[in-house]
Amino acid sequence: MKNFILKAGNEQDFFQRGKALAKLVDAGKKLPEERTLSFEDPADLLRLLTVSRLDIFRSVKDAPGSITVIAGRLHRDRSAVKRDVDQLAQAGLVTIETKVLPGHGQMKEVRASASSFRLEATVM
Repeated sequence: MKNFILKAGNEQDFFQRGKALAKLVDAGKKLPEERTLSFEDPADLLRLLTVSRLDIFRSVKDAPGSITVIAGRLHRDRSAVKRDVDQLAQAGLVTIETKVLPGHGQMKEVRASASSFRLEATVM
């Protein structure tokens, strides 16, 4: 996936996006390589995107790594990074893949789920 959009929006916005995508499919056109995660309440979006979680996201976007490696890069406690990574993964901002290490078992690698992220918010 190339683009990930995080936004505050309402039910009407959701259905408008759905109709636009359906029209593209009906016309046989290619769907955009993007995913939109919409929050009805902008406060919910802000609860997800804390400063610490943005630091994690930036870290794995530049260089994927294990939770231990990320915690070391950011000089944070591993368990706190794990909790934040879990929240980012649940929202779809990062992915966690199990990698086989030849002769050394396995590790879980955290990486950004898209090459570009856009944040949209309209407060009324």
